[in-house]
Amino acid sequence: METKVTRRKFLQITSATFAGAAILASSNRVVENAIAAAEKKNGVVKIPSYCSICFWKCGLIGYVKDGKLWKLEGNPLDPLSKGRLCPRGNGGVGQHYDPDRLKAPLVRISSRGEDSWNVTTWDEALSYSAKRLMEIKEKYGPQSIAVFSHGPGGVFLKHTMRAFGVKNFTAPSFAQCRGPREVAFELTYGELVGSPERTDIKNSKCFALIGSHLGENMHNTQVQEFAEAIERGATIIVVDPRFSIAASKAKYYLPIKPGTDTALLLAWINVLIQENLYDKEFVENYTFGFEPLREYIKPFTPEWAFAETGIQPDLIRETIRELARYKPASFVHPGRHVNWYGNDVQRLRAVAIVNALLGNWNRKGAFYKPVKMDIPKYPYPPYPEADYEVVYNPNSKYPFAGEDEGLTQGVRSATITGEPYPIKAWVVYGTNLIQTMPNPAETIEAIKKLDFLLVIDVIPNEIAMWADVVLPESIYLERFDELNISPFRIPFVGIRQPVVPPPHDQKDGWWIARELAVKLGLEKYYPWMHIEEYLKYRVEAAGLSYEQFKKDGVILGNEQPIYVEDGLKLEFPFTPSQKVELYSTQLAEKGFSPLPTYERPPEPPPGYFRLLFGRVPVHTFSMTQSNRILMDMVDENEVWVNSDVAETLVLKNGEYVYLKNQDGILSNKVKVRVTQRIRPDCVFMYHGFGHTSKNLKRAYLKGASDSELISRYDIDPIMGGTGMNNNFVTFVRE
Repeated sequence: METKVTRRKFLQITSATFAGAAILASSNRVVENAIAAAEKKNGVVKIPSYCSICFWKCGLIGYVKDGKLWKLEGNPLDPLSKGRLCPRGNGGVGQHYDPDRLKAPLVRISSRGEDSWNVTTWDEALSYSAKRLMEIKEKYGPQSIAVFSHGPGGVFLKHTMRAFGVKNFTAPSFAQCRGPREVAFELTYGELVGSPERTDIKNSKCFALIGSHLGENMHNTQVQEFAEAIERGATIIVVDPRFSIAASKAKYYLPIKPGTDTALLLAWINVLIQENLYDKEFVENYTFGFEPLREYIKPFTPEWAFAETGIQPDLIRETIRELARYKPASFVHPGRHVNWYGNDVQRLRAVAIVNALLGNWNRKGAFYKPVKMDIPKYPYPPYPEADYEVVYNPNSKYPFAGEDEGLTQGVRSATITGEPYPIKAWVVYGTNLIQTMPNPAETIEAIKKLDFLLVIDVIPNEIAMWADVVLPESIYLERFDELNISPFRIPFVGIRQPVVPPPHDQKDGWWIARELAVKLGLEKYYPWMHIEEYLKYRVEAAGLSYEQFKKDGVILGNEQPIYVEDGLKLEFPFTPSQKVELYSTQLAEKGFSPLPTYERPPEPPPGYFRLLFGRVPVHTFSMTQSNRILMDMVDENEVWVNSDVAETLVLKNGEYVYLKNQDGILSNKVKVRVTQRIRPDCVFMYHGFGHTSKNLKRAYLKGASDSELISRYDIDPIMGGTGMNNNFVTFVRE
């Protein structure tokens, strides 16, 4: 049965409309059986799972009262949540009840950019999607298809597409977030920082945050440990142009000029070496290239750095001496969202070197050695050979680009230009590319050149409204998913399982991936019929009880040494020298500076201010602005403006203005926040607001989109990440 739906009808779809109701009823019985087997007390059912409001994947307990989702709490058995959820996690109930959710499969019957659809069955939507993908593969080859994916739910979709011959996979988590950090630390130590970060805030005596907004960037475990560190009197150093929540808890606050962080880090290295404050035993036994570093760093004095950063030389010296005083139980946090200015690997190399000079790798109070549960993989057939180069990094232009996570803007560029070969289809899972990537106009230009765009998501966001087919996924509280086997202090495995059934005709991501594979003739790659067969196989192959796993939500492994203090042997087998490379031979071989370089950031045009952006504690990217519980706490963003600037420009606190960037792009109206907590040469906005999809009724045009104003970006030549902080804005009234 097909039903035409326009924008006004889009959100009124209910499951009674669809022929797929029989399939839905079947999937609901699985949920009902799980609930029946769960713990019941006073009419309340408790079911453990893990969160998906952000990537931290905290263990949770879902409470179902009288058949309805009631509340969420942290699972006390889970080492990530430790029995507590962050504000976003607690508000996850609002995602289940979100009236703006996608409710049924949609197939476009209009030109892209217009909202006119056929509401259809799952069989019809998947059959049509498979037909289009097979046509494109036959005409252009599997290399013409690119997959954008974010979150653990994308595992099964990527499995299907790999079986289809695709290897152009990409995720914004690399090119727009943590890629430079991982590359820099791997070049230096031969190991990644990883996720969750291996920082031992729990035991640290002193640590520095450079542009890391703990307390606003709600990484649950780290925030809990941050609060504990404050309580026990650890020294906190915060380097940030904005007086953040973390800065308000710091002993030292350094209001640095934006873009000059590497200058500060080089001065810190200078002081560590010139004043003999570094860990001499560690440097002598475990590092490579100290003498070239010693010579290289001599000009970068605190006095030199003062001219660049605006930070007084005495304060530069005092803060690095404080870090050295507590070594090795002190560290500089490597950050998370670190794509800033286009030379970010070199900045993060400087961070890695400061930490190496403190001798803190795998030391208590700094960086621990993550351990992981050994859970066997499922025995799938081998994937077909894919003998083409990835589209986003032709001829290894960016020699240290991630092969698995890829470069989003590289796929976009190839889609627009057809070079090095045409991209004709995008499959997008769980990421709103129009809000995620810089320069949304380029993203839309690329979409217009596609033959086919398939989007799998839970809300009708901007990228979904440009799709040819939209497949509504059930949210994390309604589905089974891949196991959580994140490396951490203690090995563990967590399960995501349904707490409640989906309210309409939404489906689990694994089910969508499997059914699409069947339509593509790839059924042999799914020997299991239901995901519980897959999960049970893996868990029991590890010698664990699947039934106990479902009951507890998490299984802990045996503790292992994670610090040198526990007997862990320091080894660095994955660098060329098998030592910590202060001087990077790998960078030198590729024609890059083997020691960190500083590039002075561009200055704003007269009357303009550097645009900075970050996360708000109660929202995740642009994913949660239709969640009524979270929007009740923060329903729009503001633009932070220094009070002296506001006085000069006669800007009033709370008034609405428009922002215009250096390329003439005008934002939606946004409220002014006049404050002394930011430098006068920049402004700041929380990311993820200003939605332009009218189907997000509650979030539509609430606040302004920082992404829209980021029309310029600078590519890191080492790994291809997008530096997005070199945009400038001015104020415009109506």
